[in-house]
Amino acid sequence: MKRIALGVQYDGTPWNGYQKQTDRNTVQDRLEIALEKFACVKLATTCAGRTDRGVHATEQVVHFDTDLARAPQSWVRGTNTFLPDSIVVRWAHELPVIEGDEFHARFAARSRTYHYVLYNHAVPSSLLHGRAGWVFRPLDVERMREAAAHLLGTHDFTAFRSSECQAKSPIKQMHEIGIERRGDLIVFTLRASAFLHHMVRNIVGSLIFVGTGRNEPDWMAGVLAGQDRNLAAPTFMPDGLYLAKIEYDDKWGLPQEKLSPLPWF
Repeated sequence: MKRIALGVQYDGTPWNGYQKQTDRNTVQDRLEIALEKFACVKLATTCAGRTDRGVHATEQVVHFDTDLARAPQSWVRGTNTFLPDSIVVRWAHELPVIEGDEFHARFAARSRTYHYVLYNHAVPSSLLHGRAGWVFRPLDVERMREAAAHLLGTHDFTAFRSSECQAKSPIKQMHEIGIERRGDLIVFTLRASAFLHHMVRNIVGSLIFVGTGRNEPDWMAGVLAGQDRNLAAPTFMPDGLYLAKIEYDDKWGLPQEKLSPLPWF
């Protein structure tokens, strides 16, 4: 039995999220259909992190087990033959067993990185529809950076957690939050040990409250300490959210990029 890891990129706009649903209109459903057509046998996949409806991924990582002998590039080309244009397998890698250890797309992950792309302009862009969030009020990046600094470190992120979140613990370690402006685009980059359901979108929404001047940067510290979802901003739109990178130990030898970029940013 072999364990194969795949790097998967997708446009989340036409899909009802990553995880399987009864309507079969999810990324996982279509990926497993494509794998079955190529391999002529059902293959169950496990992902590094589920994404919601409308959320994109520049590099999702999944694994599956199989007895089939295929070259990595065969898994890539063969699976892509049966996938729609909005989903692409970028790479495949056969995992070794190291010191009795076993790779797992979710549990072996050391950190996750998300980008949130925001279009900050008085008028929305038709070309960025579904690809970026939109705020028409001017945003102060420095104020948002000051607010974001309060979230760094290990904290209870209950204030930014969806009521539907199934995580066992709200305590996560936020490694970094970068906020960069390029013209009318602002990209938030968040890297943490793991994320709660809607956590990135709730944080971005709260940072926008600060960036527009509605709240002071220190308000973010009070929201975090309050551990009450009602204290934070409403969940922001999913359009600009991208799962960008899953970090693993180098021993697995995954052919990942250092940080999967947004190709048009």
